[in-house]
Amino acid sequence: MKNYCFGIDVGGTTVKMGLFRTDGQLVDKWEIPTRTEDGGKAILPDIAAYALAKLVEKDISRDDVAGIGIGVPGPISAEGVVPHTANLGWGYKEVTKELSELTGVICRGGNDANVAALGEMWKGAAAGHKSGVMVTLGTGVGGGIIIDGRIVVGTNGAGGEIGHIHVDDSIPWLCGCGNQGCLEQVASANGIVRLAKWMQESGAKETVLDPETMTAKDIWDAVKEQDGFACEVAERFGSYLGLALANIASTVDPEVFVVGGGVSKAGPVILDYIKKYYVKYTYKGCRDAEFVLATLGNDAGIFGSARLVIEE
Repeated sequence: MKNYCFGIDVGGTTVKMGLFRTDGQLVDKWEIPTRTEDGGKAILPDIAAYALAKLVEKDISRDDVAGIGIGVPGPISAEGVVPHTANLGWGYKEVTKELSELTGVICRGGNDANVAALGEMWKGAAAGHKSGVMVTLGTGVGGGIIIDGRIVVGTNGAGGEIGHIHVDDSIPWLCGCGNQGCLEQVASANGIVRLAKWMQESGAKETVLDPETMTAKDIWDAVKEQDGFACEVAERFGSYLGLALANIASTVDPEVFVVGGGVSKAGPVILDYIKKYYVKYTYKGCRDAEFVLATLGNDAGIFGSARLVIEE
């Protein structure tokens, strides 16, 4: 059995890299710039060069490396093909084939949100579970679905695009995807602020929140102080997210939901509002699903990517 592997998490600004033992122990981690100029042609060669240099530094033979797992933003097929990734400058790209040729090591790929979910299932908040759903509440709303230890990729690599589940016809602005009524519009960090402003338009609300400057953190801080309007916003947020997760549960019946991303830093209070409406909307056979906050933070992607190449 080979003893080492790499986990790579490609972002628009930096590439996070981790060297792991195949038992899941993180040996070393570091970051390199994501060079997106010239169609992102330097990204994979840079990753390969730094990975091979790390093997030299640690005196590890390439023959002792089980593989390289890589997470990328946007859809990626089970064969490791990216049709287009705007923020990396890539068009059609055979990511895992190219990286394998550059390193001489087996490579496997996944969507960044999906591999973060896999990381949390393997060594994070949901460790010990085989089936779970992770929802990431950040600038957007991402997600990953893991069933029996495997990522649900989908035909087009778009499995787990939780943020684009339809939740409300009456939302008056468009989602970045071009549709109207998506979960991302009301549950992301920006979305909950827009939701609060939308709710304020129906009449003056007594609140400590300043509509011109409030952030998602401000809203949740006000909820903790029992601000009446902030609590109304949290109820609406919880109803949207609880509905979306209830629909997912009726489809895949997970053991656990993991909530991560910047918005989740509000703490357990956020789970209280989600669970309230999840229980209301979900099929009774799925109501006992566990809800937990993510624990790996920015390392979830490298852990999940490494897990892609580890055989049990």
